[in-house]
Amino acid sequence: MEPQPPSSSEPAVTTCYRHPKVEAYVRCTRCDRFICPDCMREAAVGHQCPECVKEGARTVRQARTAFGGRISAVPLVTYVLIGLNVLAYVAELVRPSVVDDFATLGRGLTGPDGLRYVWQAVYPSDFHPEGVIDGEWYRLLTGAFLHLPPTEGTFGVLHIVMNMVTLWNVGRIVEAQLGRARYLALYLLSALGGSVLVLLLAPDARTVGASGALFGVCTAYYVLARRLGADPRGINRFMAGLLIWLVLSAVVTSWQGHLGGLLTGGLIALAYAYAPRDRRRVLVQASACAVVLALLLVLAVAKVAAMTS
Repeated sequence: MEPQPPSSSEPAVTTCYRHPKVEAYVRCTRCDRFICPDCMREAAVGHQCPECVKEGARTVRQARTAFGGRISAVPLVTYVLIGLNVLAYVAELVRPSVVDDFATLGRGLTGPDGLRYVWQAVYPSDFHPEGVIDGEWYRLLTGAFLHLPPTEGTFGVLHIVMNMVTLWNVGRIVEAQLGRARYLALYLLSALGGSVLVLLLAPDARTVGASGALFGVCTAYYVLARRLGADPRGINRFMAGLLIWLVLSAVVTSWQGHLGGLLTGGLIALAYAYAPRDRRRVLVQASACAVVLALLLVLAVAKVAAMTS
């Protein structure tokens, strides 16, 4: 006997569109295709397939901060910056010469005995120049991640402790307001701005510390708070305290680095805060960072050219 064809009343077996050998009885609420349990993704109503979930993620507008950055609950950049400063400090303790090798320095001399000497235009043949004047441009940033050793300077270990406490307290707020990318650009440019002003005004000084970058971050906190309409009394007192500390600390710290970071951070923050709130915002903010970076580099190159001539 020949086999009889299946009755038309028997239900047809449906399979997952991604796994043809797996039976499926649930449809994607977006594309209406059958999906198996492995392909089901929870949705507001029913389930969706993986492709529709990806497509929805691309089309849904991501939430942004008031200044255009992506909202993030974790201040990752602040954590990383604190970690880098602490690691650099540990490296200083293990190898003290790290400070002399990577501190911000415009010009100096290394003698045949391995000691460091103040720069002079005419020096013996067995002496060697060091610093930015000798092409060590990295010092303009590396110095911002170093701090005074525990037994040196006025503050000793308090130097890094105070800076990291400030970075923790203020940096997290500014990062949340700006987003990670804008905040990192602000921090690094402020650090560079502080080092460049030291190079311009005190090229013979060997400086270390994150203070220049922190003055930029604190100034940005003030600018952004004013833009957001915060209580002016509180933020004005904050800024007044920052300026008072700038003056008082000038006796024992590099006021050039502090002032350079403050001015650079203020300029970047103004560009972030008052950029147009449309498609031009990212371009305006990025252009402002690029212009400030170019200006700092031109000033540094011009100063080095003047010193070498």
